[in-house]
Amino acid sequence: MPGRSAIAVLAALAVTSCIACSPTSSDSRERGENHLPGIEREAAPLDASLTVTDPQGDTVTLDAPPERIVCLSGLCDDLVVALGMTPVGTSNPDVLTNPALLGEDGEKVPVIAGTFGNEDVESIAALEPDLVIGLSGVHDGLAPTVERFAPLWLTEPATWQESVGYLRALGALTGRVEEAVAEEERFRAKLADAAATTRRDGRSERTAVLVYGSVDAIGVDTTASLKGDLLRHLFRYPFPARGSDAETASNYSVEELLAKEPDVVFVYSLLFSDADRPLSEQLAGNPVWSRIPAVEKDAVHEMDPALWGKARGTRGLAAVVEQALGAVPAA
Repeated sequence: MPGRSAIAVLAALAVTSCIACSPTSSDSRERGENHLPGIEREAAPLDASLTVTDPQGDTVTLDAPPERIVCLSGLCDDLVVALGMTPVGTSNPDVLTNPALLGEDGEKVPVIAGTFGNEDVESIAALEPDLVIGLSGVHDGLAPTVERFAPLWLTEPATWQESVGYLRALGALTGRVEEAVAEEERFRAKLADAAATTRRDGRSERTAVLVYGSVDAIGVDTTASLKGDLLRHLFRYPFPARGSDAETASNYSVEELLAKEPDVVFVYSLLFSDADRPLSEQLAGNPVWSRIPAVEKDAVHEMDPALWGKARGTRGLAAVVEQALGAVPAA
């Protein structure tokens, strides 16, 4: 099974938002439909506020606009950069240094000591943050100690609309409302153009799937996960969650993948040492895997695990959309 951090990265918490646009219906997401309503390109006006309600329904109240933000989740790094700021510390340097975010400039940002989900609190406190943003279900245990010196905001988007909701919430808290609205509209345009393109050139009829993990435990980004929900706007994506248990909801066997006959497979391999091989190579000798249409057509694409697995904000999602279109030729 993938480790706790891998599961948490893909955990799907379907929640409503007073900031984000209304998510698509659960029935549509379960069917993996790609013929979805058009994507509104214009963002609603946004006012600065020191009290916001996030897409999970949690209320966040600060005493002043945050300027020193420590990021314990890829969503945080993404949104802080999108608002024209730089985190004062990060747990995910591989996300921050991606060209979609800060690139090489991200190497200047201090990396929090410890491991993901078990960050060293003293390392966080030394940066004198006025806001710490983490991942729901992973960083909850840090709250008692972190909140002695800074507010801890736990986040987890399950749809792109919720990612936009977090962008708007952080934009309101920081007072960077113009930047938030401009970033939202850039992302909406990117996704709307991509969806229109795949419908026009026939790629929307291709069946796609995004998998991760290892040969012993293949995980699928289902339609109840952020990336699965995103990809179903571009392709057919008939991979619903397998129940509500976060540790099993994304588990699919190779036989079940074959039954869906995907035309394209995106992979992000969770490699924990230099000796580990990419997931697609681990599966190469599996006779069932070899019968999957995407494998037969050499349409299996190993993607950047940091971008495709951890980035949850509008910058990362826009890059995923661009890379997905680049990997799949027009019909």
